[in-house]
Amino acid sequence: MKVSVEELSKVEIITSEAKIVELTRNFGRFGITGMTIYEAKGCGVQLGAAEYETGKKTEPELLSKQVVMVVLPSKEVDGFLDYVSKALYTGHIGDGKIFVTPVTNAIRVRTGEEGMDALKEGELD
Repeated sequence: MKVSVEELSKVEIITSEAKIVELTRNFGRFGITGMTIYEAKGCGVQLGAAEYETGKKTEPELLSKQVVMVVLPSKEVDGFLDYVSKALYTGHIGDGKIFVTPVTNAIRVRTGEEGMDALKEGELD
């Protein structure tokens, strides 16, 4: 295996299910050819605010969220993050979180293609 010359980044976006369709609509313009979306439960800063019911401290409720994971060329990340931030912004708690990590390589198992080649549209047969 060789390491790709073009740098890649993984972006994970945590947001509400209601925002997924609108969010993912323009991913192609950033060189994104695929994505993984999965359900998650969690809470953010609100965890620090204890709730009390009948004098007893209760744990905060874990909220249902969606995680969108994409890998794209690192040179596209700044523009992509700007797009995602604007698409998710309401100014209220729960708008979401975005995590960016470097990817040292990507491999398409079927063909052995690596790096950006593994992410590009390929032959379907």
